[in-house]
Amino acid sequence: MDFGFGPEDEELRGRARSWLREHLVGTYAHARGLGGPGSEHEGVEARRAWERELGRGGWIGQGWEAPDGAYGQRRLSLTGQVVWAEEYAALRAPGRVGHIGENLLAPTLVAHGSQRQRDRYLPGIARGEELWCQGYSEPGAGSDLAGIRTAAVRDPADGRHRITGQKIWTSLARDADWCFVLARTDPGSRRHRGLTFLLVPMDQPGRIEVRPIRQLTGTSEFNEVFFDGAVAAEAVGGEGDGWTVAMGLLALERGVSTLVQQIGFAAELERVLAAHAASGADDPVLRERLVRQWAELRTMRWNALRTLGGSGDQGAPSVAKLLWGGWHRRLGELAVAVRGAEATAGPADWGRESPYENGLDEEQRLFLFSRADTIYGGSDEIQRNIIAERVLGLPRETR
Repeated sequence: MDFGFGPEDEELRGRARSWLREHLVGTYAHARGLGGPGSEHEGVEARRAWERELGRGGWIGQGWEAPDGAYGQRRLSLTGQVVWAEEYAALRAPGRVGHIGENLLAPTLVAHGSQRQRDRYLPGIARGEELWCQGYSEPGAGSDLAGIRTAAVRDPADGRHRITGQKIWTSLARDADWCFVLARTDPGSRRHRGLTFLLVPMDQPGRIEVRPIRQLTGTSEFNEVFFDGAVAAEAVGGEGDGWTVAMGLLALERGVSTLVQQIGFAAELERVLAAHAASGADDPVLRERLVRQWAELRTMRWNALRTLGGSGDQGAPSVAKLLWGGWHRRLGELAVAVRGAEATAGPADWGRESPYENGLDEEQRLFLFSRADTIYGGSDEIQRNIIAERVLGLPRETR
């Protein structure tokens, strides 16, 4: 497929830009640039309201494999989705709080759920009214998802599953209305067998507890979630089919969203380049690192477009994660290298305010938060194993 933008895409670009400019006013204008990885604590209420604004405009669920307007959404082509994503990022619209439901759960329900489940859950996501979080990782079972121990037992009284266990690194859990949970429903099973994909309402006082995890940046976008007999509404794909459903969902984590992410990366790189120019430094090694960083970002964009255009392979999501995780971590290192010794001091030392609890500025936050980029979302080691075993056909790692 030759991935390119046609006349219809450019017409959509104009409409998308006009809609965003018309609606990014008032409270929403003040929320521009707020939210996203490392900053999920910013402007949560305004961003929740913005999610509903997007829903009223029909901009949620553009890529769902469902008829146009079936759930209140407008269906866009792949290039159209990229156009919308680029315009959204270019105008620094608020960071999405509904992306987990829209981009992970909804396509999973389209692929593995029943029609009744799609009719129940997709409209709330499309309207921006119901937010979701992901209950996958556990202590001791992060990248190795098959090692989860959270258990779910079917209650003979009502046929529903009761969940007991702990999940960790759960983004947006404090604000979510629902959580999709991967739990072990066969107590004698091992690894990927005996797992079930459950839909769980979060409003269960005494049965679900959310504890924020304070990070190096002073913020707490990740959480621990404890289930103590929490009641699941239902299962997707049937009991024991959780691994198939979970793997189908993980394959959706990359895609158009990768291009949006890269626009944010480009803005961060521009700030680092501007800081370097303002410093007047003439270090050839540092200049070479900056040029390489710029070139690698362009390469990532071409790779993402190639993958979206149908030229990718089974390992494409893992390649994408390896590329951007390492790139962003190196950018954080560059941000403090450009600042030099000044990077060891905080804004409070210069009489400036900081949006972060421990007095960091943007470059310091970027450095600290990006240390985790090669770990979360599947560590580099796991991504390399996927490429080696599933794509290259190399022998499995000895366990």
